[in-house]
Amino acid sequence: MSPGSMRLPRAPMPDRDRFGELVVEALDALPEWVHRALDNVEVLVDDDPPEGVDPDTLGLYEGIPLTERGSDYTGVLPDRITLFATPIVGEAGDDEVALKRVIGETVVHEIAHHFGIDDDRLHEIDRY
Repeated sequence: MSPGSMRLPRAPMPDRDRFGELVVEALDALPEWVHRALDNVEVLVDDDPPEGVDPDTLGLYEGIPLTERGSDYTGVLPDRITLFATPIVGEAGDDEVALKRVIGETVVHEIAHHFGIDDDRLHEIDRY
């Protein structure tokens, strides 16, 4: 393995319940207008991104953004926002303050996708 391709060891994973509590805190910290506008979306936590997704991916939005929903949007399964604990902890290290920050940023990023904001726009507004 070349030095450029070596992976650094991951920080210790916090207790799954604690990680979930931090996700709930990040969601609760969102402005009330965001909570009112969220529609048919669930937030999940998984350890790692699925096969075929970059293993360093922190979160993933899957669904139909609010901006693309029409009058025929009925009877569909909820959109899913999944946060991936292993890469989030790897990014934050073993500092809980940093972990809260990375979780919060990831929640905001993925909810932005639910609102129809793509990665290009997130780059433009320095929220990628």
